[in-house]
Amino acid sequence: MSSVVRLGHSLNEAERQHVSSRRETVQQCLQKHNIPCTLDEVPNIAVLGSGGGERAMIGLLGSLSQLGEEGLLDCIMYLSGVSGSTWCMSSVYKEPDWSTKMETVGKSIIQRLVSGHVSQSEQHKKLEKLFKRDNFSLTDIWASCIVPSVVKEIDEHVLTEQRGQHTRDPYPIYTVIDKQCSHDRLYKDVWFEITPDECGYSLTGAFVDSRCLGNQFKNGIKIKEQPEIDMLYLQGLCGSALADEAEIRKWIGNELQQFFKMSEKQMVPKTKEGHQILCALLDLIHHFFREEDIKKHITKINELLKGKFDKEGNELKLDPNVSKEQLKKHAMSVCHCFLDWFSEHKGLGILHLKCIKKLCQWNWGATYNFLYTMAAAEVHPSILKSETRQYEDAGLLLNSPYFSVLRKERNVDLIISLDFSAGDPFETVYRSAQMCTDLQIPFPTVKRPGPGEELHDIYVFKDNKAPTVIHIPLFNVGNCKGEVEKWKKRYHTFQSAYSDKTIRDLLEKAAQNITNTKEKLLKEIQDVVQRKKKH
Repeated sequence: MSSVVRLGHSLNEAERQHVSSRRETVQQCLQKHNIPCTLDEVPNIAVLGSGGGERAMIGLLGSLSQLGEEGLLDCIMYLSGVSGSTWCMSSVYKEPDWSTKMETVGKSIIQRLVSGHVSQSEQHKKLEKLFKRDNFSLTDIWASCIVPSVVKEIDEHVLTEQRGQHTRDPYPIYTVIDKQCSHDRLYKDVWFEITPDECGYSLTGAFVDSRCLGNQFKNGIKIKEQPEIDMLYLQGLCGSALADEAEIRKWIGNELQQFFKMSEKQMVPKTKEGHQILCALLDLIHHFFREEDIKKHITKINELLKGKFDKEGNELKLDPNVSKEQLKKHAMSVCHCFLDWFSEHKGLGILHLKCIKKLCQWNWGATYNFLYTMAAAEVHPSILKSETRQYEDAGLLLNSPYFSVLRKERNVDLIISLDFSAGDPFETVYRSAQMCTDLQIPFPTVKRPGPGEELHDIYVFKDNKAPTVIHIPLFNVGNCKGEVEKWKKRYHTFQSAYSDKTIRDLLEKAAQNITNTKEKLLKEIQDVVQRKKKH
């Protein structure tokens, strides 16, 4: 295993071999559909799953299951996802060569979603375990306390265990973004991909062995090893943009309140006063961001902090009309002084402090930067100067993983975009086209439907010098008839885990999209093959 950072745009050797061997599988699949082609003419077809919480997870599962039923799954070279779709990917890729037994794998996942359960005690034990990692962040809280309530398991396998286990499956690519690059609009540098073999910046060409993601590097040399991230953390890293910030804060706040209350049972008497302060501070923050009346919470925290002073000797007292920034500053002051006041607080007390700090800082996906202090001409200098980076759900920038498969070296000829987004079902493909124009990446022209126009089950965008893009919205006139809006309202991005009927109805709708568009899919595949023959 090599831990050396790799600068360059070529595919890593493991992926290259996977693609080469899978080309024969794709060729045989196309021949069954009366699309003959030589190995050189075999098209690279990528399926993309957008974000959308559990809706996306189930939607992608239904789509993959039906692709298998229709005999089309074997023609897929790449499977890439963001956010909720990655929850489906991580579930199917638990099973070696899953695409050869999709029916069995699908039933097992559905059974888990319907009847599985992860207790709060198990979630909190996982949180305590993740706390020991360097660069603890809100992603650790999200992964341990939110994700299991949706996916109904705590998966502690690691991604690199999958190496060599999926020779008969599409090659998987998980996609996140670099938070700082996104804020700075460095869109060439923003896309970060994670595969079983390698992870790194897709478009700028800087990668490291996936086993080393999170290890501390300097000048391209590993100086401190970290435990390899597990699949639960990966699910949290990829799938943490299920709603707006206020909604996310509410869910995290609820979970931390439960965690703090359960922790109280483990406290010895001399730590109770400190624990009361932390619980009151968390309650205040939680209710403030829910825009609820916080007067009694301010009164309580002021009483508990009476006689306590910050590092400069100022009394820690909050005004009833506290602003967001004032509250954050106050909370951070309490956290910074807490161990001076209560030196006996160890273990859980320190974990509680960190949770409050990260909630105030809104710190996600903090990871040691494998490019720190390296010389890399194509990478933006701001990345190279940073010892750590923050990675987060790509849905915060673009709710579909187009740029992971648009790497020139992957030579993707046809993209099948399965869109499970809330709101505008064309935002992902339209924004991708705009970004590709700015980044000078070949992409077909995208024309959006006009106002009031019915939403069809398939849209095809193609230009001669760009990959063909097939866009399939989840709910459309093909599978919903005149009830598209009704179906949209039934499946919110962020809601409690779906019921058995809700899951099965959604699986059916996603499957219908594949059945209804099968002939058009085959026609576009055949057109791509013909285009390759000419070239």
